[in-house]
Amino acid sequence: MAPEPNKTRPTDADVDAFVAAVEHPVRRRDAQRLIELMTRVTGEQPQMWGTTLVGFGTYHYKYPSGREGDAGAAGFSPRKAATTIYFPDGVETYADLLAGLGPHTVGKSCLYVKDLDTVDLGVLEEMVRRSYTAVTAGTFGTRLSGPYAG
Repeated sequence: MAPEPNKTRPTDADVDAFVAAVEHPVRRRDAQRLIELMTRVTGEQPQMWGTTLVGFGTYHYKYPSGREGDAGAAGFSPRKAATTIYFPDGVETYADLLAGLGPHTVGKSCLYVKDLDTVDLGVLEEMVRRSYTAVTAGTFGTRLSGPYAG
């Protein structure tokens, strides 16, 4: 039986239309700012992944289980409660920077920020830069295990 494909895949949906439709004014403003930041850092243009994630570039992963695929190398989603910023290499990788970021919460690979005006954008930019570089170097996805093992 063939492995199940990723549920979140790139689409041809219009990123600007998606952002314009974000109801919460702070999330909408922050989405526009993150598009500028991530475009500058990655050199990639934004693309919708699924219906709610704005992604930049791709990386290929292969888990020890044999599952493999492509995923966004950087990205975010303006959610109702907070903007979710994705770090495929894990947020804990950036513990040194998180201390100086400002108000936030974290998950395994997600950073949650309620308002970009309250965080140090230089710190966030460095986190995105390091993460993007790590996952696009060509070796990241081959060493995943534990919670990231498909």
